[in-house]
Amino acid sequence: MTAPLDTEKLLSYAIPETHDDYDPRDAIIYALGVGAGLTSEIDETSLVFERNLQVLPTMALVLGTPGFWAMDPATGLDWLSILHGEQRLKIHVPLESAGTLIGTTKVTDVADKGPGKPALIRAKKEVRTLSGLLVAETSEIWFIQGAGGFGGERSLPAEPQFPIPDRDPDLAVVLPTSLAQAAIYRLSGDRNPLHIDPEAAASVGFDRPILHGLGTMGLVSRALIHGACGGVAASLREMNVRFTAPVYPGDDIHTHIWQDGDTLHFRAFRNGTQERVIDNGFARIVHAAA
Repeated sequence: MTAPLDTEKLLSYAIPETHDDYDPRDAIIYALGVGAGLTSEIDETSLVFERNLQVLPTMALVLGTPGFWAMDPATGLDWLSILHGEQRLKIHVPLESAGTLIGTTKVTDVADKGPGKPALIRAKKEVRTLSGLLVAETSEIWFIQGAGGFGGERSLPAEPQFPIPDRDPDLAVVLPTSLAQAAIYRLSGDRNPLHIDPEAAASVGFDRPILHGLGTMGLVSRALIHGACGGVAASLREMNVRFTAPVYPGDDIHTHIWQDGDTLHFRAFRNGTQERVIDNGFARIVHAAA
């Protein structure tokens, strides 16, 4: 049984500041890790070829981060009990195809759902250039199963919510994943064994290793870019998701999109079923040159 969250230990843990030097090879590996180039229905040469390379905005999620930092025993976290609940991304400056970025991450809020119930953690990251220019901001919520009962507030401070419109979606985009998807995505920095080791996956109730939540988010970003941005990656400037079910490598992901001008709402389903893997999706786009 997971012990109640040790908030003093967690909040005193200094998540390492990370300097990332990246180049077109890294951007291409990231794009391959979120499924680019797997379908003949969409031309994604610009995501996987260094000539006129476009960088997916969701790559900001893996830049400037020390990887799955919760695996460090100094955090006091039982990393196998962690579920990724929500993720937000805001792009201030579109990513270049190469550069150096500095990421600073901090746990900002914790919540206690009660003894035997989850603890919630919110962590935020800023990604900046060497000159201090803010490139991207991220915010994520983790559920730590069974770690409640430490006496904290019952809920995290509220963030804006964007409910799905009560009508049929305007369009749908279907994108495949490969059986090697999680293995490729790991090359961008998240080495959590849950996504590669059958024993680790089985220990927390999964039939086999699952795809990274942020890998699914990156795949769905491609659906938004192709469905609503004319294939221009830099047009996607903000993206929020709530993860609701796991994706297994080899699944097809069906993204349903509601569009209202430069605002998008979306949901994603696995294998054409009614099992939602992403809900309450929200994005903002701008019209940008390729």
